[in-house]
Amino acid sequence: MRTTTVAPLTIEDAELLVATARHAAEEAGVTVSVTVLDAGGHLLAFRRDDRAVLISGETSTRKAYTALQLNAATADLVDAVQPGGLFHTLPTALDRPLLFIAGGLPVHRDGRLIGAIGVGGGAPDQDHGIATVAVQGLA
Repeated sequence: MRTTTVAPLTIEDAELLVATARHAAEEAGVTVSVTVLDAGGHLLAFRRDDRAVLISGETSTRKAYTALQLNAATADLVDAVQPGGLFHTLPTALDRPLLFIAGGLPVHRDGRLIGAIGVGGGAPDQDHGIATVAVQGLA
């Protein structure tokens, strides 16, 4: 039997994601919270700027969790949770509430899911852009 080993998301990777997201947020002139989860949904790194809205920390965590659980960018899932959408009843079917607002991205290595990042505090397109820059910086 052949097995494929994929390097997991490390603390160092998580810290790089947070640092890259923080830098991108500063360049965009927004204050955000950033959450990084490993593939098991465990918190690896978190940053909330004291100037950020308090709820942004919960928002970034739920975005990361959503991206991890569904292995998809949260920005791509907005239509799926509308009435009649593919996931219309999903948020109530899981133990932890999901959040379908842009800013959550899965993190892959060698084509396999190894974690997720969530960014909250800016406008949805800003959060998505900051998360994208962070993930691209990890590659």
